[in-house]
Parts: sequence; structure tokens; C-alpha cells
Amino acid sequence: MTSFEISGEADRVMAKEIRDVVPAHYVLKIKSFSSFAKNNTEKYESSEFEAGGYKWKLVLFPNGDKSRNGEDHISVYLAISGTSTLQLGGPIHVAVRFSLYDQICDRYLTEQGRVTRLHALKAEWGVPRFMPLKIFTNPSNGYLVDDTCVFGVEVFVIKSSGVGECLTLKDSGLYTHKWKISSFSRLWDTYYYSDAFTVGDHKWKVLLYPNGVSAVRNESLSMFLTLVDSDKLASGQKVNARYVIRLKGPDNEVLHQPAVATNWFSSSEIQRGWQSFMPLKTVCERLTDDSCVIEAEVMELSTTGKLP
Repeated sequence: MTSFEISGEADRVMAKEIRDVVPAHYVLKIKSFSSFAKNNTEKYESSEFEAGGYKWKLVLFPNGDKSRNGEDHISVYLAISGTSTLQLGGPIHVAVRFSLYDQICDRYLTEQGRVTRLHALKAEWGVPRFMPLKIFTNPSNGYLVDDTCVFGVEVFVIKSSGVGECLTLKDSGLYTHKWKISSFSRLWDTYYYSDAFTVGDHKWKVLLYPNGVSAVRNESLSMFLTLVDSDKLASGQKVNARYVIRLKGPDNEVLHQPAVATNWFSSSEIQRGWQSFMPLKTVCERLTDDSCVIEAEVMELSTTGKLP
């Protein structure tokens, strides 16, 4: 498939492509096309067809829509069938593709316009200068062969589902929280929380498993950052934070610091961090006086939630 773009009227840009696929929604085959001119037929409206939950008609001006500067061209339009639908239901947003069959190459010239809005005062939309009649009527181009041609149209109705998100970027600055622990070897409970601290619009805590979580029990120290007020998050809301947790000795020496992490926190994912933070054997060797400082640096980057 090849495609190219051309300029149309002042308020639109049309994209044209050559394709093999038959138009999905409606095909209009016309025999004895020249009879339009012989009978002075200025306009032809197709039968109704349905697409996107609405009924439509394909409107053709075989000798051009002169009221819209379509002289010496084929003019094609899509019209909604009956204006009562528009009056009752309000505007309809559509993307339309018009096609013309090349009978020699067995493919379709397809032209797609911008998304347009149809309403009670504008019940149709189309292309007044779809193709010059000089090109259309030349049999060597394949569009009108043995006085027969085939037009097609596809209609894509755009309906908002209301699904989306609102991303709010934050500039909370880097906050450092220090948690001093004495007699580390006497921490017998499964886990401990630090005091809560505020970063950005939320409260956080450091979660410590002195003997590791179940997967690394008695092998490694486990450490996590926890979003405290996750129950206050709106449905679908998430908080993005960049953080690092380091273990320091009493003399302020950094005993271990993993790489800085960036994660999303939510009501279903309230803690993120490292289950294998540091081998317990190494912890015991480095904590010479059995005391340490756990230092967390946290920056709130953004929040995201459902569109209101």
C-alpha cells in the first residue's frame, strides 16, 4: 500500500492511499454513468446503510457540486439519514473514508478527511473536488470502464468512553528521613515501621524486616518504602516516587545503599523496595556496636488518576 497527502479545501487536509481492501460499510456500483449527464441529473442519493449505530446515505454529484466549488469534478458526501437523530441525540463526530475502484489494477483509491462534527445544521460532510472529471472519465485510469464505476464509503463514529487519566507532575523536593535503631540484634518481631514522614502530598514509612521476608528468612535484611495513606487514594489513583534507602553505621558510614528506585504506589501496591537488601551475616559483621541508622531519601514525582 502506498500513501500520499494532498491539500484540499482551506479548512482541511486530505490523505489519499491506494489499497486492496473493499470499503467496509457501503459500495455503490453505477452502470451507464453517462446517463447522469444525458438526463441532467445533478445529484444522486444512495439507499440507507448502517454504520456506527446510525443510518447514512452516500451522496454523489456526478458533474460536480457547483455550489461548493466542485465544477469539473466528482463530488462525494456522506449524509446522515434524517435529521431527527441529530436533533434528539446531539452532535456526532465521524471520520469518513471515500473510495473509488480502479478496475484495471483491482484496487481502491481511498481518501480520508479529518474528523468532523455533524449536527442539525450540518447533516452531511464530503469532498466537493474528489476527482477531476477529466481524470475520472479517461478509461485508461481505470475508474470509469465501459461506462461503469464503483464508489465506496467507510464511516467511523467516534464516541468518547470517558476512559483516561490525569497526570499531575510534582516538585516535592528531596526529603531525607533518619531512623536510628539501637540494639539491632534484639529486634525479635517480624517487622518494624519507622515514624511517618510527609513527602509531597502523602505520608510514608520505612518498613524493616530484621530477619528478612519469608523468601529470604534468616538470610537477608529486607527493607521497603511504604505509602501510609493509600486508603485515601481515589479509585485508580497512583503515586510515583523516586527513592533510596541506605543503612548507615553509628559513625555515619554508609554500610549499604542499593541503586535508586522509581516506582508507582497505589492502594493495591503500597510498598516497594528490596527483599534482599543486605545479607544478615554482613549486617552483623558491620554493626560493631549493634546500632545503626536507616536513612530514606524520597521525592514524589507525580500522581495519576482517572479523568473527572
